[in-house]
Amino acid sequence: MMYQAYQTQSDLMGPIRFLAGLARQTLTGPLINGYGHAGLRHLAAAYELVERTGLSHGRPDFGLRTVEVGNREVQVTEEKAAVLPFGTLLRFKKDVDIAQPRVLVVAPLSGHFATLLVNTVKTMLPDHDVYITDWHNARDVPLSAGPFAFDDYVEHVIKFLEIMGPGSHLVAVCQPCVQALVAAAVMAQDKNPAAPASMTLMAGPIDCRVNPTKVNELATSKPISWFEKNLIATVPKGFPGSGRKVYPGFVQLTAFVSMNVSRHVKAHLDLYNALAEGDHEKAEATKSFYDEYFAVLDLDAEFYLETVRYVFQEYRLPKGELTYRGQPIDFKAIRKTALLTVEGERDDICSIGQTMAAQDICSGLRPHKKRHHMQAGVGHYGVFSGRKWAGQVYPIVRNHILSSD
Repeated sequence: MMYQAYQTQSDLMGPIRFLAGLARQTLTGPLINGYGHAGLRHLAAAYELVERTGLSHGRPDFGLRTVEVGNREVQVTEEKAAVLPFGTLLRFKKDVDIAQPRVLVVAPLSGHFATLLVNTVKTMLPDHDVYITDWHNARDVPLSAGPFAFDDYVEHVIKFLEIMGPGSHLVAVCQPCVQALVAAAVMAQDKNPAAPASMTLMAGPIDCRVNPTKVNELATSKPISWFEKNLIATVPKGFPGSGRKVYPGFVQLTAFVSMNVSRHVKAHLDLYNALAEGDHEKAEATKSFYDEYFAVLDLDAEFYLETVRYVFQEYRLPKGELTYRGQPIDFKAIRKTALLTVEGERDDICSIGQTMAAQDICSGLRPHKKRHHMQAGVGHYGVFSGRKWAGQVYPIVRNHILSSD
């Protein structure tokens, strides 16, 4: 009933948001031109906040139309290199003649769309031929497509690398660092020619026993049966995935927001003030962030529950107990894929040491093929987005890929 209750509330609020939008447009339109009157600006700002109260369940646009390569601006087009029921291999194709390192950016499947990494992609695009795992909203995937579990995620990464071809590189951000590492090991075991030339794991939960965070403590505070009973819902009628068991994106968003309520309240108060004071640049920056943050997708229940169990409760990877399709995984088999791990000093989601654990797990790699970087002064998102990502972390990632290409 949880999903049905949410959808009913969302549907009831729809007309209210619509009317608030009309009122905002009227106040700021040419007939009234409320931007020139302080009182009307405040009223229009209030209406706009009401208008923005809903969540989106569709992927936002990446918005990457051009990029500067060398000394010229080139066109960027999104190309679907492969489409599977639960995910698309999306390529940001550039109009350039030179060959650039092919990179698969593995996006998290944790309640948001792959566009959460738009800043990551934008930074890497001038120097690389970038692909990304564009995950689909589980509520839009019909039951006939079957379930999507932990091993299916790994299989998608392997298939995408095979489509991209030998010599590609792997960059995983946050939660999928585990699946990316498993994919690299499985491909190395199978002597798969498409095994990645390099692998960059950024702020991922390789070993959650190290410096546990609030997220880790929450996962271990309840048995898996509690998660299944309280957090899993059924997609209601009216959607292609009707009847599918999912971990709803709106539940994950609620959990994220609850971790730092005061910050989000302050951000919206600042947005109101920026709108009321006519500071359009500041307002657009805040709106752009929350347009992405409030775009949520549902996870297939099997994937969510297995991830909680395997990664956050049972620590199967660092304990050597993780399997793929029922077979043991030998991480020592990784001997050619160069490894870079990156962590943020102030990361309160995936703390220092959790990602670096991959360095010991990949014991078959020679020292010159392994490197770790701890970025000072950044939290979780600062590892792969923002000024320090672009200016300090990315040059290390770029050099790691270039030296392995």
